[in-house]
Amino acid sequence: MLLVGVCLAQSVSQLIDKKLIEYASDRYGNSVVKKLHTWGETVVAQQPNSEQQKLQVLNVFFNEQLRFRDDIDIWKQEDYWATPLEAFAQGAADCEDYVIAKYFSLVQAGIAEEKLRIMYVKALELNQAHMVLAYYATPRSQPLILDNLIDQIKPAGKRRDLSPVYSFNASGLWLERMRGNSIKVGNPNRLNRWTDLLVRMKSQGLEAWFKPPQLGN
Repeated sequence: MLLVGVCLAQSVSQLIDKKLIEYASDRYGNSVVKKLHTWGETVVAQQPNSEQQKLQVLNVFFNEQLRFRDDIDIWKQEDYWATPLEAFAQGAADCEDYVIAKYFSLVQAGIAEEKLRIMYVKALELNQAHMVLAYYATPRSQPLILDNLIDQIKPAGKRRDLSPVYSFNASGLWLERMRGNSIKVGNPNRLNRWTDLLVRMKSQGLEAWFKPPQLGN
């Protein structure tokens, strides 16, 4: 048990490192630093678990930690993609902020990036743009949808209230079509808000979250 505790502490310190703590403390105060440690501990605790467990735990974690608010209320902008640190500092998030936090956290929990896509959709019942996180167990499998609107993770085919438009991850950009088909059209650097997000994450000390963890060492 002692060895497990030491390994856990070392892993958390790699994610919530000195640069990140100093930035968060100077800018937001100790309350946000505590949130960061809770975040890191939750992510590291999921590393040995099954992918289904990781999806469920981290989906609910962010749905409960952050309350929903529109970007115009939080940031006085129509569309702002917040870093996970910024979302914790505000205690609130728009749909894309939930997805961004879940995406990077699941990668650090040990899910391969190619299995995850940030997906822009139309929420039909709300008649507005929305963003969710899609998980593909295999490249050809029907994705599971993680959503801040509901805690339950459902296959895309059972989310008749969502109409997919496009999706992306760190390595690609896809146009979504009917019946789950998609066409790769390039890389995510075409999305200005994505590249701006990555720059801000690096400046805030979140570099460690860009690299998948080395598990099983």
